[in-house]
Amino acid sequence: QLQLVESGGGLVQPGGSLRLSCATSRFTLDHYAIGWFRQAPGKEREGVSCIRRDGGSTHYADSVKGRFTISRDNAKNTVYLQMNSLKPEDTAVYYCAGDIFYTDSYCSQPKVWDYWGQGTQVTVSS
Repeated sequence: QLQLVESGGGLVQPGGSLRLSCATSRFTLDHYAIGWFRQAPGKEREGVSCIRRDGGSTHYADSVKGRFTISRDNAKNTVYLQMNSLKPEDTAVYYCAGDIFYTDSYCSQPKVWDYWGQGTQVTVSS
């Protein structure tokens, strides 16, 4: 079973940057598409960004386009989410998820993903 571990969350001021990492040590990550999702208090989990297992296709939610960049280093079994120009509304717990099957539509459907990390808190506040 794929086990994912997120890291890199924290407290940052508006306009700042963070880089989240999603890593696994038990399987090679290149078999899986990876998605980043977030969930704010009282809100449903939403898709943020996704990347195909070969890195050849990426998808972003409209709310983060131009500010967030997803990438992967399969040699390191790690997927990254670079978050720039952070806003208070980006505050949430961020989760990474993995699945063997993927189309861009999966990025807005958290329930179709098979494997999940435990989440990392991102707080954007002055």
